[in-house]
Amino acid sequence: MSLSSLAVVPAAEAHAASLSVTVCYNLLARPEPGVMPRVVELFAKRGLVPQKWHSAVSDSGLAIEVQMGGLERDTADYIARCMRQIVGVETVLTTETHPFG
Repeated sequence: MSLSSLAVVPAAEAHAASLSVTVCYNLLARPEPGVMPRVVELFAKRGLVPQKWHSAVSDSGLAIEVQMGGLERDTADYIARCMRQIVGVETVLTTETHPFG
């Protein structure tokens, strides 16, 4: 690959692109009353309101899906690590969606 074929993205554009990413957290936890407030607290103490929150209890446990846009990757990864430390949380999976264009 030659240097002429490499795309150089200015730092401001790279930062803007990272903020346009939506992170989806999918959690599976024990159906205990303290799990949901502990998860939402991770956003609230940063002054963030998730774009989407869905939770449901089934035979397999408490499933929570949270979508949050505008997070930088380091922050998104840190929140996922914190979720994994919450008592009762068994699994945390994350995905990212990028806008088209």
